[in-house]
Amino acid sequence: MYNIFSYVIFLCVTSLITIEVGRRCYNAGKHYLNYLIHDADFCLTINKILLGCYYLINLGYIGINLANWENVNSMEQLISVTAQRIGYISLILCFLHFINIFTLYFLRKKLIIK
Repeated sequence: MYNIFSYVIFLCVTSLITIEVGRRCYNAGKHYLNYLIHDADFCLTINKILLGCYYLINLGYIGINLANWENVNSMEQLISVTAQRIGYISLILCFLHFINIFTLYFLRKKLIIK
């Protein structure tokens, strides 16, 4: 019974985090990509591709998390397991976001030098 509550909490929180972070990164990414590339149509295309990949990676990771969920037998374990899984998703989101920013920054520097 605790597993179902844990799944519902996990899915609600990770869905909210995924949608909100994706929306914010998409909106802020327009300006950042415009600053780096100076081509509005190309920036919009890249931004949409990044958003799609972001959602796919998150959905995949959420699915893997649900498939490998351990049995939850108490309320303490429910809070612990759910918080730990949500924390992992948050850390992965931050890591992927910074990889994207640094990759775009270094690609721009490489393009300017040539």
